[in-house]
Amino acid sequence: MSDARLREEICRYGRSLFERGLTPGSSGNISLRLEDGGWLVTPTNASLGFLDPARISRLDAEGRLLSGDKPTKEIPLHTALYDTRGSARAIVHLHSTHAVALTMLPEIDPRAALPPMTPYYLMRAGETALVPYYRPGDPAVADAIRGLAGKYSSVLLANHGPVVAGDSLEAAVFATEELEETAKLYLLLRNLNPRFLSPAQVADLVNTFGLDLPSHHDHDHD
Repeated sequence: MSDARLREEICRYGRSLFERGLTPGSSGNISLRLEDGGWLVTPTNASLGFLDPARISRLDAEGRLLSGDKPTKEIPLHTALYDTRGSARAIVHLHSTHAVALTMLPEIDPRAALPPMTPYYLMRAGETALVPYYRPGDPAVADAIRGLAGKYSSVLLANHGPVVAGDSLEAAVFATEELEETAKLYLLLRNLNPRFLSPAQVADLVNTFGLDLPSHHDHDHD
């Protein structure tokens, strides 16, 4: 896909996410890794609903700005996920309401922030890690993400929001949306003793669709 088309894709998906209320104001950012190792990334203080293709930041493989506006200050968290998860080609970071709310609940397991609620949550987002709170732009958040060693494609930043990688921009967006909807389901069902997928049902999904879930990955290498 040409550079111009990729820029249009970022704008199109950004507008879709914004118009459905999945990231307010100028929050959230999107990056796309290019064949030469460089990136396209949304600029700092830019609303995902009103992106200009020509002003999207173009970075080289070392993260230096080549053209466009100054990039988002969240670059460290994108870099950490790309560096540790080789299959990642795009990353979406939002401040989506239900995913943020989930991070503040006391019972959340940092190795699996959500239980196996639906097949499409596992198929698109996998399992989700929760990392502690860091102020926005703090380089320490990158260390926390690197500490996950690339096992997770979806990560929740406590009191902040999700960071989700995909092997395409579409995959990253769909996984982020699935994560948000699953967080919403969890909050709707909290304390109602819902029926989640059983270990056997999860194992069937893993085997049928070749899912790379951290819990099953760890088990395979015991």
